[in-house]
Amino acid sequence: MSLNKVMLIGRLGSDPELRYTQGGQPVANFNLATNERWNDKNGQSQERTEWHRVVVWGKLAELCEKYLKKGRQAYVEGRLQTNSWDDKDGNKRYTTEVVAQTVQFLDGGSSGGGGGPSGRDDGPGPGPESNFDQSFNDDDIPF
Repeated sequence: MSLNKVMLIGRLGSDPELRYTQGGQPVANFNLATNERWNDKNGQSQERTEWHRVVVWGKLAELCEKYLKKGRQAYVEGRLQTNSWDDKDGNKRYTTEVVAQTVQFLDGGSSGGGGGPSGRDDGPGPGPESNFDQSFNDDDIPF
């Protein structure tokens, strides 16, 4: 028996990027930040931000592109997938992403609107076009 399941609640670090495969399948990519807070042994408050790459397929990808924006909070449920490729120098590179089956829009974002739609997509899953590579710095953190 095995299980590959991820559940995250976080804020988007950038607007979703929607593309279409050669076959016309919609696919959206976005970055989700989660925070962990704790007190260290000296009682000082500490915080760490973890960035997650998220890929969404099908109609749900189009909904994410339409309703999610940088800084909005979302619940993402899916599975982990690791992809590899060779960079321009011939080095093997890896990226791990969350392939989302469920995305729930949790707040109205800066527009002040309602929670918006949410959904589940059990589409065909990613192909080789799902690679998504982006670096972050502290200025990209949405909170």
